[in-house]
Amino acid sequence: MSMKNSLLYVVTIIIWGSTWIGIKFQLGAVDPMVSVVYRFALSAVLLMLFCRIRGLSLKFSVKEHTFMALLGLLLFSVNYWLVYVAEVYLTSGLVAVLFSSIVFMNIANGAFFLGTPVEKKMIFGAVAGILGIGLIFMHEIETFDLTDKSLMGIAFGFTSVLLASFGNITSARNSRNKIPVLQANAFGMGYGALALAVLALGLGKDFTFSFTLPYVTSLVYLAVFGSIIAFTSYLTLISSIGADKASYSIMVVPVVALIISSVFEGYVWSLSAIVGLVLVIAGNFLALHRRSAPS
Repeated sequence: MSMKNSLLYVVTIIIWGSTWIGIKFQLGAVDPMVSVVYRFALSAVLLMLFCRIRGLSLKFSVKEHTFMALLGLLLFSVNYWLVYVAEVYLTSGLVAVLFSSIVFMNIANGAFFLGTPVEKKMIFGAVAGILGIGLIFMHEIETFDLTDKSLMGIAFGFTSVLLASFGNITSARNSRNKIPVLQANAFGMGYGALALAVLALGLGKDFTFSFTLPYVTSLVYLAVFGSIIAFTSYLTLISSIGADKASYSIMVVPVVALIISSVFEGYVWSLSAIVGLVLVIAGNFLALHRRSAPS
Protein backbone atom coordinates (compact mmCIF):
# COMPACT_ATOMS: atom_id res chain seq x y z
CA MET A 1 0.00 0.00 0.00
CA SER A 2 1.01 3.62 -0.48
CA MET A 3 2.06 5.73 2.50
CA LYS A 4 -1.33 7.51 2.49
CA ASN A 5 -3.29 4.25 2.47
CA SER A 6 -1.05 2.77 5.17
CA LEU A 7 -1.76 5.81 7.36
CA LEU A 8 -5.51 5.50 6.78
CA TYR A 9 -5.31 1.80 7.63
CA VAL A 10 -3.40 2.40 10.87
CA VAL A 11 -5.70 5.27 11.92
CA THR A 12 -8.76 3.08 11.35
CA ILE A 13 -7.60 0.10 13.40
CA ILE A 14 -6.13 2.17 16.26
CA ILE A 15 -9.26 4.28 16.68
CA TRP A 16 -11.73 1.41 16.34
CA GLY A 17 -9.50 -0.72 18.55
CA SER A 18 -9.86 1.90 21.29
CA THR A 19 -13.58 2.70 20.95
CA TRP A 20 -14.50 -0.11 23.36
CA ILE A 21 -13.28 2.22 26.12
CA GLY A 22 -15.79 4.86 25.06
CA ILE A 23 -18.61 2.35 24.61
CA LYS A 24 -18.12 1.12 28.20
CA PHE A 25 -19.03 4.63 29.44
CA GLN A 26 -22.08 4.71 27.14
CA LEU A 27 -23.72 1.71 28.78
CA GLY A 28 -25.96 2.31 31.77
CA ALA A 29 -28.42 5.18 32.14
CA VAL A 30 -29.15 5.67 28.41
CA ASP A 31 -30.53 2.92 26.17
CA PRO A 32 -27.79 1.69 23.76
CA MET A 33 -29.98 2.28 20.69
CA VAL A 34 -30.59 5.87 21.78
CA SER A 35 -26.87 6.38 22.41
CA VAL A 36 -26.13 5.24 18.85
CA VAL A 37 -28.71 7.77 17.59
CA TYR A 38 -26.98 10.54 19.56
CA ARG A 39 -23.58 9.42 18.29
CA PHE A 40 -24.39 9.51 14.58
CA ALA A 41 -26.62 12.58 14.83
CA LEU A 42 -23.76 14.50 16.46
CA SER A 43 -21.33 13.16 13.84
CA ALA A 44 -23.64 14.25 11.02
CA VAL A 45 -24.03 17.78 12.41
CA LEU A 46 -20.28 18.20 12.94
CA LEU A 47 -19.50 16.90 9.44
CA MET A 48 -22.09 19.22 7.89
CA LEU A 49 -20.53 22.18 9.70
CA PHE A 50 -17.05 21.11 8.57
CA CYS A 51 -18.22 20.85 4.94
CA ARG A 52 -19.78 24.33 5.20
CA ILE A 53 -16.63 25.84 6.71
CA ARG A 54 -14.47 24.22 4.02
CA GLY A 55 -16.85 25.37 1.30
CA LEU A 56 -17.55 21.82 0.14
CA SER A 57 -20.67 21.38 -1.98
CA LEU A 58 -23.69 19.83 -0.25
CA LYS A 59 -25.88 19.85 -3.36
CA PHE A 60 -26.69 16.41 -4.71
CA SER A 61 -29.33 14.86 -6.93
CA VAL A 62 -32.24 12.78 -5.64
CA LYS A 63 -30.51 9.64 -6.92
CA GLU A 64 -27.31 10.54 -5.06
CA HIS A 65 -29.29 11.21 -1.87
CA THR A 66 -30.94 7.82 -2.29
CA PHE A 67 -27.60 6.05 -2.29
CA MET A 68 -26.30 8.17 0.60
CA ALA A 69 -29.43 7.24 2.54
CA LEU A 70 -28.83 3.59 1.67
CA LEU A 71 -25.27 3.95 3.00
CA GLY A 72 -26.65 5.39 6.22
CA LEU A 73 -29.25 2.65 6.67
CA LEU A 74 -26.70 -0.11 6.10
CA LEU A 75 -23.62 1.28 7.86
CA PHE A 76 -24.70 3.89 10.42
CA SER A 77 -27.97 2.57 11.73
CA VAL A 78 -29.56 -0.84 12.32
CA ASN A 79 -26.32 -2.81 11.97
CA TYR A 80 -24.83 -0.98 14.99
CA TRP A 81 -27.89 -1.75 17.07
CA LEU A 82 -27.75 -5.42 16.03
CA VAL A 83 -24.16 -5.63 17.33
CA TYR A 84 -25.40 -4.50 20.74
CA VAL A 85 -28.26 -7.04 20.59
CA ALA A 86 -25.89 -9.84 19.54
CA GLU A 87 -23.65 -9.10 22.53
CA VAL A 88 -26.63 -9.68 24.84
CA TYR A 89 -26.50 -13.35 23.81
CA LEU A 90 -22.82 -13.78 22.87
CA THR A 91 -19.47 -12.70 24.30
CA SER A 92 -17.72 -9.78 22.62
CA GLY A 93 -15.01 -12.24 21.50
CA LEU A 94 -17.51 -14.35 19.58
CA VAL A 95 -19.01 -11.24 18.02
CA ALA A 96 -15.47 -10.26 16.91
CA VAL A 97 -15.07 -13.70 15.32
CA LEU A 98 -18.40 -13.27 13.51
CA PHE A 99 -17.43 -9.80 12.30
CA SER A 100 -14.15 -11.06 10.85
CA SER A 101 -16.26 -12.85 8.22
CA ILE A 102 -16.95 -9.45 6.63
CA VAL A 103 -13.74 -9.95 4.62
CA PHE A 104 -15.28 -12.92 2.77
CA MET A 105 -18.61 -11.14 2.42
CA ASN A 106 -16.91 -8.10 0.89
CA ILE A 107 -14.97 -10.30 -1.52
CA ALA A 108 -18.20 -12.02 -2.63
CA ASN A 109 -20.37 -8.88 -2.70
CA GLY A 110 -17.67 -6.85 -4.44
CA ALA A 111 -17.37 -9.49 -7.16
CA PHE A 112 -21.15 -9.82 -7.55
CA PHE A 113 -22.23 -6.16 -7.41
CA LEU A 114 -19.13 -4.30 -8.66
CA GLY A 115 -17.31 -6.92 -10.72
CA THR A 116 -14.21 -6.65 -8.50
CA PRO A 117 -11.66 -9.38 -9.34
CA VAL A 118 -11.17 -12.05 -6.65
CA GLU A 119 -7.50 -12.35 -5.69
CA LYS A 120 -6.23 -15.68 -4.38
CA LYS A 121 -3.82 -14.02 -1.95
CA MET A 122 -6.75 -12.10 -0.46
CA ILE A 123 -8.62 -15.37 0.12
CA PHE A 124 -5.59 -17.00 1.74
CA GLY A 125 -4.95 -13.90 3.83
CA ALA A 126 -8.56 -13.82 5.02
CA VAL A 127 -8.47 -17.53 5.94
CA ALA A 128 -5.26 -17.02 7.94
CA GLY A 129 -6.74 -13.99 9.66
CA ILE A 130 -9.99 -15.69 10.64
CA LEU A 131 -8.07 -18.72 11.96
CA GLY A 132 -5.98 -16.27 13.97
CA ILE A 133 -9.04 -14.51 15.38
CA GLY A 134 -10.47 -17.94 16.26
CA LEU A 135 -7.30 -18.84 18.18
CA ILE A 136 -7.25 -15.50 20.00
CA PHE A 137 -10.82 -16.05 21.21
CA MET A 138 -10.45 -19.82 21.62
CA HIS A 139 -11.70 -19.75 25.22
CA GLU A 140 -14.99 -18.11 24.21
CA ILE A 141 -15.39 -20.62 21.36
CA GLU A 142 -14.69 -23.61 23.63
CA THR A 143 -17.20 -22.44 26.23
CA PHE A 144 -19.84 -21.66 23.60
CA ASP A 145 -23.11 -23.42 24.37
CA LEU A 146 -25.40 -23.96 21.39
CA THR A 147 -28.78 -22.88 22.76
CA ASP A 148 -31.74 -21.06 21.23
CA LYS A 149 -30.45 -17.77 22.67
CA SER A 150 -26.97 -18.40 21.27
CA LEU A 151 -28.40 -19.15 17.82
CA MET A 152 -30.39 -15.91 18.09
CA GLY A 153 -27.18 -14.05 18.90
CA ILE A 154 -25.43 -15.61 15.90
CA ALA A 155 -28.37 -14.63 13.67
CA PHE A 156 -28.26 -11.01 14.89
CA GLY A 157 -24.47 -10.94 14.53
CA PHE A 158 -24.40 -12.29 10.97
CA THR A 159 -27.24 -9.97 9.95
CA SER A 160 -25.21 -7.04 11.26
CA VAL A 161 -22.12 -8.19 9.35
CA LEU A 162 -24.13 -8.67 6.15
CA LEU A 163 -25.63 -5.18 6.41
CA ALA A 164 -22.18 -3.70 7.08
CA SER A 165 -20.79 -5.51 4.03
CA PHE A 166 -23.58 -4.15 1.84
CA GLY A 167 -22.76 -0.73 3.31
CA ASN A 168 -19.10 -1.16 2.31
CA ILE A 169 -20.13 -2.04 -1.24
CA THR A 170 -22.52 0.93 -1.34
CA SER A 171 -19.66 3.21 -0.29
CA ALA A 172 -17.45 1.77 -3.05
CA ARG A 173 -20.29 2.31 -5.53
CA ASN A 174 -20.75 5.93 -4.36
CA SER A 175 -17.03 6.63 -4.76
CA ARG A 176 -17.12 5.19 -8.29
CA ASN A 177 -19.94 7.62 -9.02
CA LYS A 178 -17.94 10.62 -7.74
CA ILE A 179 -19.83 11.16 -4.47
CA PRO A 180 -17.17 12.52 -2.05
CA VAL A 181 -16.63 10.45 1.10
CA LEU A 182 -17.00 13.38 3.52
CA GLN A 183 -20.34 14.54 2.17
CA ALA A 184 -21.58 10.95 1.78
CA ASN A 185 -20.73 10.33 5.44
CA ALA A 186 -22.37 13.57 6.57
CA PHE A 187 -25.67 12.79 4.88
CA GLY A 188 -25.40 9.04 5.48
CA MET A 189 -24.90 9.45 9.22
CA GLY A 190 -27.79 11.89 9.32
CA TYR A 191 -30.11 9.51 7.46
CA GLY A 192 -28.89 6.59 9.59
CA ALA A 193 -29.50 8.44 12.86
CA LEU A 194 -32.96 9.50 11.70
CA ALA A 195 -33.94 5.95 10.70
CA LEU A 196 -32.68 4.53 13.99
CA ALA A 197 -34.50 7.27 15.93
CA VAL A 198 -37.78 6.32 14.22
CA LEU A 199 -37.15 2.65 15.05
CA ALA A 200 -36.30 3.55 18.67
CA LEU A 201 -39.55 5.51 19.00
CA GLY A 202 -41.47 2.61 17.47
CA LEU A 203 -39.95 0.27 20.06
CA GLY A 204 -40.86 2.63 22.87
CA LYS A 205 -37.32 3.64 23.82
CA ASP A 206 -36.92 6.59 26.19
CA PHE A 207 -34.77 9.40 24.80
CA THR A 208 -33.04 10.19 28.07
CA PHE A 209 -29.61 11.79 28.33
CA SER A 210 -26.87 11.53 30.91
CA PHE A 211 -25.13 14.85 31.59
CA THR A 212 -22.30 13.14 33.44
CA LEU A 213 -18.72 13.85 32.35
CA PRO A 214 -17.92 10.19 31.43
CA TYR A 215 -21.03 9.87 29.22
CA VAL A 216 -20.65 13.22 27.45
CA THR A 217 -16.90 12.89 26.84
CA SER A 218 -17.23 9.30 25.58
CA LEU A 219 -20.09 10.36 23.29
CA VAL A 220 -17.94 13.13 21.80
CA TYR A 221 -15.00 10.73 21.42
CA LEU A 222 -17.14 8.13 19.66
CA ALA A 223 -18.76 10.76 17.43
CA VAL A 224 -15.56 12.58 16.44
CA PHE A 225 -12.94 9.82 16.46
CA GLY A 226 -14.94 6.57 16.28
CA SER A 227 -17.35 7.86 13.63
CA ILE A 228 -16.07 10.89 11.72
CA ILE A 229 -12.32 10.20 11.60
CA ALA A 230 -12.38 6.38 11.60
CA PHE A 231 -15.22 5.98 9.09
CA THR A 232 -13.80 8.68 6.82
CA SER A 233 -10.43 6.89 6.89
CA TYR A 234 -12.02 3.47 6.35
CA LEU A 235 -14.37 4.49 3.54
CA THR A 236 -11.60 6.48 1.84
CA LEU A 237 -9.54 3.30 2.04
CA ILE A 238 -12.40 1.40 0.38
CA SER A 239 -12.47 3.87 -2.52
CA SER A 240 -8.69 3.54 -2.87
CA ILE A 241 -7.88 -0.18 -2.42
CA GLY A 242 -11.32 -1.83 -2.53
CA ALA A 243 -13.80 -3.09 0.04
CA ASP A 244 -12.16 -6.53 0.32
CA LYS A 245 -8.71 -5.27 1.31
CA ALA A 246 -10.01 -2.39 3.45
CA SER A 247 -12.23 -4.74 5.46
CA TYR A 248 -9.16 -6.60 6.68
CA SER A 249 -8.69 -3.69 9.10
CA ILE A 250 -11.85 -4.84 10.90
CA MET A 251 -10.15 -8.17 11.54
CA VAL A 252 -7.18 -6.40 13.14
CA VAL A 253 -9.37 -4.17 15.36
CA PRO A 254 -10.05 -6.79 18.11
CA VAL A 255 -6.32 -7.56 18.22
CA VAL A 256 -5.57 -3.88 18.88
CA ALA A 257 -8.35 -3.82 21.49
CA LEU A 258 -6.75 -6.76 23.32
CA ILE A 259 -3.30 -5.15 23.18
CA ILE A 260 -4.78 -2.03 24.78
CA SER A 261 -6.59 -4.23 27.30
CA SER A 262 -3.33 -5.96 28.23
CA VAL A 263 -1.91 -2.52 29.14
CA PHE A 264 -4.89 -1.05 30.99
CA GLU A 265 -6.83 -4.09 32.21
CA GLY A 266 -4.17 -6.75 32.69
CA TYR A 267 -5.23 -9.05 29.84
CA VAL A 268 -2.82 -12.00 29.72
CA TRP A 269 -1.90 -13.46 26.31
CA SER A 270 -2.11 -17.26 26.13
CA LEU A 271 -0.04 -19.35 23.71
CA SER A 272 -3.04 -19.84 21.39
CA ALA A 273 -3.68 -16.09 21.42
CA ILE A 274 -0.03 -15.37 20.52
CA VAL A 275 -0.19 -17.88 17.64
CA GLY A 276 -3.45 -16.26 16.56
CA LEU A 277 -1.82 -12.83 16.61
CA VAL A 278 0.98 -14.13 14.36
CA LEU A 279 -1.61 -15.56 11.94
CA VAL A 280 -3.54 -12.28 11.81
CA ILE A 281 -0.32 -10.37 11.05
CA ALA A 282 0.72 -12.95 8.44
CA GLY A 283 -2.73 -12.87 6.83
CA ASN A 284 -2.61 -9.08 6.86
CA PHE A 285 0.74 -9.09 5.05
CA LEU A 286 -0.45 -11.68 2.55
CA ALA A 287 -3.68 -9.85 1.76
CA LEU A 288 -2.30 -6.33 1.49
CA HIS A 289 1.31 -6.70 0.38
CA ARG A 290 1.92 -5.82 -3.23
CA ARG A 291 4.90 -7.39 -4.93
CA SER A 292 7.35 -5.03 -6.50
CA ALA A 293 7.51 -5.13 -10.27
CA PRO A 294 10.58 -7.01 -11.58
CA SER A 295 13.38 -4.68 -12.64
